[in-house]
Amino acid sequence: MPEDYYERLSVERGASEAEIKKAFRRVARELHPDVNRHDPEAEEKFKRAAEAYEVLSDPERRRVYDAYGEEGLRSGGWSPRAGFGDLEDVLASFFGRGDPLFGDLFGFGRAGPAAGGDVAAAVEITLNEVLTGTKRELSFDAVSACERCRGNGAEPGTPIRSCSGCGGTGQIRRVSQTAFGQLVRAGPCDRCGGAGRVPEQPCEECGGKGRVAGTRTWEVEIPPGIESGQRIRITGGGHAGEAGARSGDLYVLVRVAEDERFRREGADLVTVVEVSATEAMLGTMVSVPTLDGDHELDLAPGTQPGERLVLKGRGLPELRSSRRGDEHVFVNVIVPARLSDEQRELAARLGETLGKENLSGNGDRGLFSRMRRAFR
Repeated sequence: MPEDYYERLSVERGASEAEIKKAFRRVARELHPDVNRHDPEAEEKFKRAAEAYEVLSDPERRRVYDAYGEEGLRSGGWSPRAGFGDLEDVLASFFGRGDPLFGDLFGFGRAGPAAGGDVAAAVEITLNEVLTGTKRELSFDAVSACERCRGNGAEPGTPIRSCSGCGGTGQIRRVSQTAFGQLVRAGPCDRCGGAGRVPEQPCEECGGKGRVAGTRTWEVEIPPGIESGQRIRITGGGHAGEAGARSGDLYVLVRVAEDERFRREGADLVTVVEVSATEAMLGTMVSVPTLDGDHELDLAPGTQPGERLVLKGRGLPELRSSRRGDEHVFVNVIVPARLSDEQRELAARLGETLGKENLSGNGDRGLFSRMRRAFR
């Protein structure tokens, strides 16, 4: 009985979309060509798993498959492996089109050792760390050069021979019959994986692959002033390449955590302080949060709702610059919603004493000035 799509990914038939995606990622890592180049079945196993993921990750195809199996899919016009066009998109969505796992399955013509693929990671920092810059130690899955054989795949002290399968060229020619005649394509040698050389005695640690999959740690330096969503590229921090080939790069996505005290606008910060109506009328001292600590700010008598004060140089640094932005402080005047009888009487008596000269807004009677204050 043929293996069904759920068995290929080792998931239950009722598995969620997230569980199916996680299972496919696990299988893809296990069968990554960078660590299975000498396993002739690894590529075929991956293609079968990718075919299963392509169906089970699509709600409509999965519904048809659950009801009628592969025959139902074929009768509906979908043909597994009809060129791997969809599987290319599946693979690219997980690893990117520059990753060896993509190129080795769907591309030919490469000769010589393959370069390592890139790796993506993410880190979250605080606004205070944006101010000073910081360092983070990241852990991520990556293919690394085998320490025992130093990446050449041979047991220490044993020779590496020219590949008998390709004569040391790293390529073999494949001939296929098409409707237009014979098609000849050059591709990497199955025996040596395109390296042109094979160890006489494979390394006991990596089985002759030269690389091993595992967890790697890397200390990343994050500069002051970085914006949320920016990436840091670390050359050579990705998957290790084959012997003699370069490693891929590590791309670190930086996310800046929300800070309830501030809103960021480039290098500037915006914050709000709240005062009572009487404090705004009489003037007061308020404590304003800044990234350098609390700052005492003197509000003048008659401070208006929405009034903006600027603390020069209290914002964030600009990236690759020592200049700091400013902190903009907006005043929110709190008008009491409930008053006691005594307070109501006092407010009424105060209102009786106020004239237009008290309500003119610092002496500015212009219509547009008053509208700006109202909607600020």
